[in-house]
Amino acid sequence: MLPSIFPIIKDKMDSSSSAIKIKNVWKVFGNTSTEALDAIQNRGISKTEALEEYNSVIGVSNVSFDVEPGEIFCVMGLSGSGKSTLVRHINRLLEPTSGKILINGQDVMTLDRDSLQELRNKKIGMVFQNFALMPHRSVVDNIAMPLEIRGVSKNDRLDAANKILEIVELQGWGNKFAHELSGGMQQRVGLARALAADPEFLLMDEPFSALDPLIRRQLQSEFIKLSKQMKKTTVFITHDLDEAVRVGHRIAIMRDGKVIQIGTPEQIVVSPADEYVADFVKGISRLKVVQAKTIMQTIQYYESNNGKLDENLQSVGEDELLSKLIEVSKSNQKPLVVKNNEQKNVGVITQSDLLKAVIEGGDGE
Repeated sequence: MLPSIFPIIKDKMDSSSSAIKIKNVWKVFGNTSTEALDAIQNRGISKTEALEEYNSVIGVSNVSFDVEPGEIFCVMGLSGSGKSTLVRHINRLLEPTSGKILINGQDVMTLDRDSLQELRNKKIGMVFQNFALMPHRSVVDNIAMPLEIRGVSKNDRLDAANKILEIVELQGWGNKFAHELSGGMQQRVGLARALAADPEFLLMDEPFSALDPLIRRQLQSEFIKLSKQMKKTTVFITHDLDEAVRVGHRIAIMRDGKVIQIGTPEQIVVSPADEYVADFVKGISRLKVVQAKTIMQTIQYYESNNGKLDENLQSVGEDELLSKLIEVSKSNQKPLVVKNNEQKNVGVITQSDLLKAVIEGGDGE
């Protein structure tokens, strides 16, 4: 296993600022799920024993995490890990056996039927793997459907749908039907429909997994670009770690209903929590995840060894990936100055720092 460079994160954010908060959520399937959960919590029975004694299956096991406003939070795991079961609790398509789900501080478990429907219609958009388009409706009518459910007038909802068509680059396709579109175009329509009502939250359950690799990567890029523009708080489900690393601000890795590790892509790849996570990240290059702010020296440390910093050195952003830093350094053998989002100088990266990052993972002074 790789040496630990980062602490393993168990989500320490202030819950008062969280857009979504999942707290000690359990989902046990079966007619005696409550009794089974009691035995799990108080007698410590195993998953196998729960099945044998109570004919109950553990889907989600004591999961907790927070999602920040505007964050893309990826939940990654293999089939049967509980990731899709988990995401369906956020809008209460599934009811948890135990635990709390808060959206903007509101406990969704306390909502009555009408309030829950309003939450689903106005606050949350959902994108599925199988597109779920209505075959008898045109593209623009599919996109406008959430607004129709809300009682928006036909002219207003069609205007809104056509604007979303432009955002997902499907202008001119509004009068077509689903069978006339490619898989990638159909998924764009699915995303557009989720965005039509301008929801605050997006729940995306393996939205690109049914697509060919080239189309999948293209849609990932488009989604990343779209997310930067629209800043939707997103929970993104995937079984593909490459996709999670590329799309997510943070990643939760699930196994057997439990969250094994939560962290940024860099933290997950460079400092896996256990052998299970380490096996997943073997094929992920550090070049794709290690950022400038991780490998840089402080300016004070650099100047103590090299003298005053040259004001004419080339600068890079603190979030720039190692692959880009290496590319920049090819034509510039001098140190790179690292700037934060306020364009303030915060560090320096030397050729030695880059080499160390490639070989060892890097750990700036």
